[in-house]
Amino acid sequence: MKPIGRTAVCTVLFLVALGSAFAQQVKTDFDHQANFSQYKTYSWQAITPANSLWDARIKSAVDAQLAAKGWTQVDSGGDVAIVAIKTTQTQRSLQTFYDGMGGGWGWRRFGGGGFGEATTTEQDYKEGTLVVDMYDAKSKQLIWRGSAEDTLSTKEDKNEKNLDKGVAKMFKKFPPNSEKS
Repeated sequence: MKPIGRTAVCTVLFLVALGSAFAQQVKTDFDHQANFSQYKTYSWQAITPANSLWDARIKSAVDAQLAAKGWTQVDSGGDVAIVAIKTTQTQRSLQTFYDGMGGGWGWRRFGGGGFGEATTTEQDYKEGTLVVDMYDAKSKQLIWRGSAEDTLSTKEDKNEKNLDKGVAKMFKKFPPNSEKS
């Protein structure tokens, strides 16, 4: 191979590696015992912290993905309750999950009351992270979590495009294949 050819190949490989280093990091996890085929409707519970511009954008992006999967949004009483958390800096989040004996939606940020067993988890989120949690509305148990890092940046003109891209990646393999054998 000629030196120019090697240089071109090395340059292309370097650019591909560089692009993947700056790509959004999307992660999902779900309750493997949940039967996602039973869920058809959802209701929004909260977006934390609240910001009316981003609330509408996040809801719109998630709504579009779920509609494409055949799910329907209802004002209240959906099969699934959705909570979204967005951060714009590195932040440590303490979340307490209750066993359902104390009411609530199964979690309270930064502690909170409730009876029964509780598990507190500590998680760090990087700048510009969006976390979408889905809870079974009847059992109030967490059934699915998706997170997309680098969704928000300091460049306002790219934020909405990054949000849409991150949410699309988050829901790419949704609903998960959790059929029990």
